[in-house]
Amino acid sequence: MTEAFAGWRRVRVHALLVGKRIDLRALYRDDSLAVAPLAIPAGEHGMAVVFRYGAVVLFNLQVMEEAAFLISLRSVVGDPHDEPEREETEIFVDPANTGERVDAGGAIHLREVTAERLIVVADVLAKSVSLDWDEHRVARVFDRIEPVAEALRRRGGSRIAARQLLDHIGDVLITQHRMVGRVQVTEKPELLWERGELERLYLRLQEEYELPERDRALTRKLDLIAQTATTALGLLQARRSLRVEWYIVALIVVEIILTLYEMFIVRHM
Repeated sequence: MTEAFAGWRRVRVHALLVGKRIDLRALYRDDSLAVAPLAIPAGEHGMAVVFRYGAVVLFNLQVMEEAAFLISLRSVVGDPHDEPEREETEIFVDPANTGERVDAGGAIHLREVTAERLIVVADVLAKSVSLDWDEHRVARVFDRIEPVAEALRRRGGSRIAARQLLDHIGDVLITQHRMVGRVQVTEKPELLWERGELERLYLRLQEEYELPERDRALTRKLDLIAQTATTALGLLQARRSLRVEWYIVALIVVEIILTLYEMFIVRHM
């Protein structure tokens, strides 16, 4: 497949998050270049790298080829997104370039094109587009959690619905599970354990797309959402427990009154 990259000098790259998961086993082919992530030839002169957490990165595909490939994925995508998250860039190949880098415009400059280098690029772009999706999701939850915090400040959370709080906590857990368990934003691709010379390229791309910083910022927001929702839910449960205790006290008082009534009134009649 290395020969197939010989004519690549300016390459269009398109990363998409098409769903929550992709069945890689259903896409495996005899001419696959890698298994995890799955790298396969696509289009006439292109390549696709597919990740199990729902991301796909397409290299050197024409618009119609790209559309056809995405249609072919539909049957193996779980919980597809109506509006996939997208990110585009370009790769410029210059054999004379001794320092592989990302320029100010976001284009990636490589000394040569190999399947391994493209997989490293795909890993970073797939994580970036996945973070984009999570950032937008968390931003929406963050907007909804602000009234909860305001209600805690003004009324002690007296008008907060338990169901709403559980939804917020559920959103946080789902996002954290996706970030840590599936996407593994802070983990290096397995390829680097075998091809250590590509680690410098990975670190440069990771820095350019600010993966660690975005992951930390997202984690802080998730922690704040979880803390706010958990605090409000705790207060709500404490208030309900106190209400139940008052009901019990009231029942005891009523029982005492009825007992006294029976002892001093009914018996003397």
